[in-house]
Amino acid sequence: MGDLLLVRHGATVWSLSGQHTSWTDLPLTDEGRAQAREVAQLLGPERIGTVFVSPLKRARDTAELAGLAGLHDVRIDADLSEWDYGAYEGVTTAEIHRTRPGWFLFTDGVAPGPPEHPGESPEEVGARADRMLAKVRAAAADTEGSVALVAHGHFLRVLTARWLGLPPSDGAFFQLGTGTLSRLGTEHGRPVIAGWNVRASS
Repeated sequence: MGDLLLVRHGATVWSLSGQHTSWTDLPLTDEGRAQAREVAQLLGPERIGTVFVSPLKRARDTAELAGLAGLHDVRIDADLSEWDYGAYEGVTTAEIHRTRPGWFLFTDGVAPGPPEHPGESPEEVGARADRMLAKVRAAAADTEGSVALVAHGHFLRVLTARWLGLPPSDGAFFQLGTGTLSRLGTEHGRPVIAGWNVRASS
């Protein structure tokens, strides 16, 4: 298969404030929309066969502004949704630390939320990432070119860990900014990170 291209959506009000955002369907800010357009510059020379997009508006709008929504094979997939933060939706890490000092998402998971959003453990997010990677490999077998994913920061970090054969908690090592392009590939048949956290202006 070609490379796996990861696009994190552009900035939202909550990504700028540090509030955990999973199911809350926030739009892109003006800065986020500009970031998404800059991703289009990075993707210009790419030959992309299939695009998978999170169903959340910030990801769908990023895909459109980055020029990906008009490609032939674009699939909206709920497995690309952000980590379900449960009771920590809309809450910053600093606020969580007031009652749980030393709390760390990638190892501790989240507090249970409402029935429709109970929260996910790192292992549950890892299992979802594994499902997504299986879909990526199946799509790559049926098409030429790279596969692109447009999704969310914490989920894409876990997916990267799983691509490399690492536990979901190791997603902690892969900082990922809004409106960036990253590239996963192989070298001598082994999975590698071929590019990370790239901006058009960097």
